[in-house]
Amino acid sequence: MSRDIDPRLLRAFVAVADELHFTRAAARLYVAQQALSRDIRRLERETGATLFLRTTRHVALTRDGERLLPYARRVLEAYGELGAALGPFGSSGPFADRPLAVDAAAPVSTGQRVLDLARTRAPGVEFVARYHSGLTAAAADLAAGRLDVSFGRFAGLDASVRAGLGHRLVRYERVAVLLPEEHALAGAAEVPLAALAGETLYAGAGNDGTAEWTDYARALFAGRGIGLAPPFPKIDGEAEFARVVRKRGWSVLASEVFIGVPGMVLRPLVAPVPLSPVSMVWRRGLRHPGLDALEGAARELGDEGGWLARPSGAWLPEADLAVAR
Repeated sequence: MSRDIDPRLLRAFVAVADELHFTRAAARLYVAQQALSRDIRRLERETGATLFLRTTRHVALTRDGERLLPYARRVLEAYGELGAALGPFGSSGPFADRPLAVDAAAPVSTGQRVLDLARTRAPGVEFVARYHSGLTAAAADLAAGRLDVSFGRFAGLDASVRAGLGHRLVRYERVAVLLPEEHALAGAAEVPLAALAGETLYAGAGNDGTAEWTDYARALFAGRGIGLAPPFPKIDGEAEFARVVRKRGWSVLASEVFIGVPGMVLRPLVAPVPLSPVSMVWRRGLRHPGLDALEGAARELGDEGGWLARPSGAWLPEADLAVAR
């Protein structure tokens, strides 16, 4: 057995072990299925063990695979901590004075508000803002060391991805619906969920980068007669989003913190009140004064605005409740 196993092979192994499905594992790693299968075969050669039992319909870990899995997870976690210490910009040490790359999700967002206050509270730190608009996409860059901090729905990430990340719940945003001005419900101050039965809402289906939000929508719509708009190519930029949404006549599942779209109105959902948890997420092991400033800003804003208060009768997906517990 080789003593120097490429961490890429271990990442492939852990992804397949979590998914027990090569296609889903390949999608999660953003690689071709053929390349993933090749990496698994190479790892099996290097370890001298068969790690998976594979048929056309079924994938299962062998006993050797089960023994390897916890070691592989610990090695990948250590690599993540090493990457956090060295930093993505070639810094000379774990506390070197380097910029902190922060994905604020969108210019109008909870993440942007936290970032703005952190810049005020820590003027000596250089924060470099990015706008992925999707924690699923950002998580891949976090794991690779191309990004330091992001914001979004932590429970919507795969368990194996969450294992390499730290997080802090920042806010419960109220979920809303973006309606065309001519929609029959546009005149209401609030929209009961039951009133959307028979409607079809856009929630990012087809955009792999925002998969955690589409997953939230499926959980919210289940059993309520609300349809999810079919997959559509990723829409880049506020102007293009407004153009596509208006042209297609969509209503959009959104949150109370959302861009304005000409010709559309944002209405909070009630009965029950759905909440969208927003967490600050970073690579496990990251140490940087900017991270401390962001956490402090999140606490300050949360205390002032009651960001972590949950109204009576609020609704959250079971996965988010489990993470909160």
